[in-house]
Amino acid sequence: MLEPKEKEKEKQYPGITSPISFEGPKSSDQELSHKLELALRPYGVFETEEELNHRMEVLSKINNLVREWIKDVSRQKNNIPENRIATFGGKVFTFGSYRLGVHTKGADIDTLCIAPRHIERSDFFTSFGELLKQQSEVKELRAVEEAYVPVLKMVFDGIELDMLFSRLALPQIPDDVNLCDESLLKNLHQKCVRSLNGCRVTDEILHLVPNKEAFRMTLRAIKLWAKKRCIYSNSLGFLGGVSWAMLVARVCQLYPNAAPAVLVQKFFLVFSKWSWPQPVLLKHLEPENKLGFTVWDPRVNHADRYHLMPIITPAYPQQNSTFNVTLSTKTIMMDEFKEGLEVVSRILENKEDWSKLFEPAPFFQKYRHYIVVIARAETDMHYLEWHGYIESKIRLLVGNLERNRYIKIAHVNPEAFKPLNESEDKYMCQWFIGLDFNKFETINVDLTHDIQGFIDIVYKQAVQIKLYKEDMTIDIKHVKRKQLDQYLPKDVLNRGKLNKDRRKTSSEGKCQGNTSLNTSSTSSTTTPTKTAVNGGLSNCRTETEVTRQNTSIDSLEDSSQDMVDLDCSTASNLANSSGACSLPNGAGAIKETNKLSDQCNSISGASDDSNAVENETSESEAKDSQSTPDLNCSLNSSRKRIRSPQHNDSTSKTTGEDEDNVPDLNSSPNNAMKRSQSPVLNDSSPKQTKENESVPDSNCSPNSSRKRSRSPLHNDLTPKKIKESEVSNVLFDIFYISQQSSRTLY
Repeated sequence: MLEPKEKEKEKQYPGITSPISFEGPKSSDQELSHKLELALRPYGVFETEEELNHRMEVLSKINNLVREWIKDVSRQKNNIPENRIATFGGKVFTFGSYRLGVHTKGADIDTLCIAPRHIERSDFFTSFGELLKQQSEVKELRAVEEAYVPVLKMVFDGIELDMLFSRLALPQIPDDVNLCDESLLKNLHQKCVRSLNGCRVTDEILHLVPNKEAFRMTLRAIKLWAKKRCIYSNSLGFLGGVSWAMLVARVCQLYPNAAPAVLVQKFFLVFSKWSWPQPVLLKHLEPENKLGFTVWDPRVNHADRYHLMPIITPAYPQQNSTFNVTLSTKTIMMDEFKEGLEVVSRILENKEDWSKLFEPAPFFQKYRHYIVVIARAETDMHYLEWHGYIESKIRLLVGNLERNRYIKIAHVNPEAFKPLNESEDKYMCQWFIGLDFNKFETINVDLTHDIQGFIDIVYKQAVQIKLYKEDMTIDIKHVKRKQLDQYLPKDVLNRGKLNKDRRKTSSEGKCQGNTSLNTSSTSSTTTPTKTAVNGGLSNCRTETEVTRQNTSIDSLEDSSQDMVDLDCSTASNLANSSGACSLPNGAGAIKETNKLSDQCNSISGASDDSNAVENETSESEAKDSQSTPDLNCSLNSSRKRIRSPQHNDSTSKTTGEDEDNVPDLNSSPNNAMKRSQSPVLNDSSPKQTKENESVPDSNCSPNSSRKRSRSPLHNDLTPKKIKESEVSNVLFDIFYISQQSSRTLY
């Protein structure tokens, strides 16, 4: 007779590995989970029964409209008897957060319209769009037909709806149609497959989690945390709702019986130590591609090998939901994972409450220099279209800035802010990008090409997809932190404001200091002329307004202080907008990823070396305080001052005693490519870490750690101080995840 624990182990659990722990919730875990639910309620993550019923009514109305529309189109296209027309059917499915059961108050609903084979996609965006315009409940209707996944956006009776379309290769749509059936994908257009994929992925996620209620509560907490920490946006290079759901689902697979409070802690533990770019998989990849659609497979597709944080959707055709992640966004998210682990660990020890986890990120105190992107239009409809379009393109600007060798991190805030005087600038929004610079000796940082290249691409593609209107403009400006009050209200600027004790350990305190700067405020506005629009933007008129505000320079104690001259003005139309400062990213310089088993030795010795780590941190603070970058933001874009990385082989030197111990990650991409192998396919055993090699400092700032790594695939796993009683459990969790995931990847 098998013991209960042995029966539990023999039970089949979903996932590419068996669970790490079958332990059920303790009374203390249940109490903490209840406190977590109470902490979530003030943030509006739960809807009332009345609000849920209203959503059901809206979905019922839109479903009836779809059925009537299919009948009308069928009458016009075919000489079919009325009794047959009634059998064609049609249906509206939901997916995303609403289908998962984790939507919040005021959230939109992702929907999918399924139609039989004689209904064309063009019919959906024309005749169905006209039908919606006739409905009194429909507001702000707009079609995004040229998107990667074409969509109709609207507000239906106060509820935002995103509606996709897919026609199946069926003469009629039965009421019990199962979208998880792969045979439905046969003979479908690629756009229809992408539209179907949303529903298929959502249903597969729910099928692969062992405890749906624990999964939902954990996901609600993680999504709220991600939004508060400004890392919730797929289009801007962070993670979207589906990606966060898959990460939480993987943790639920590893700890199938754990309470939500424990799952939140395990979430941060697992992914703060995850060996990226090792992919996150909820199920094994299918060995055969029967229908021939493109699937994520680094063995076949070379481009898939350069994804930084692959999270693979479980439904065929499998895709990477995080292909937008950049070097900066990956670094920011990893830092947030590590900080989240520290906070939740204190919560489980009853040293903090759950509200600490949901504190806003101090985005506007973290950096000294910002790039502000301002989008304007003159009508409501034009503004909605322009706002969505610019938001989808900002990651291109972040990529341009990252390729500048002098920029360490370009951190975009996902929130689009309204102007201070909203009554005068009704159709205007602005995004802010925080900049963190590498330390060099007296250099000129010229962002002219980076910004101008982005502006050219934005206008050119807007013209190509026939979205651009003459009243649509984009402005890009450089703003110092002390000038932010000219753009945003004080309550926004003070979000997550650090107290004096925490500010000492912030990234700014270590790497940027408090030196006052001599700057010139630069405002750049680029508007295409009518000739440029008609000619595909072959010519572009640039209007530049410059205002200079001189400020005094405080006396510097150290005459050898590092200085940076930032020129972010937008020059007139450049012959080669992407020519300057375009050092290739680490995406081409792949290094073998360190296995998580290597980190176990570092973790086990973390407590013994804590004193040494603290001493090293204090020395680093003392040195950094004497080498603060001085950013002189002038409009002068003299060619003599531009040091393009293509013509400058010099690299920043790492100061301090660990100079010889830091790996050289700034070698040329060509040389790195000779040494690189796909980290997903690399089965070679990891090299033994030498005792005198530098280990990432758990107390150093995110910016400080960036000096040691420019490769997107570098495993920057920071050991944390862990109690001796917890070391064995942590070692087992991390080692198990590493070994099992690498062994069962395919």
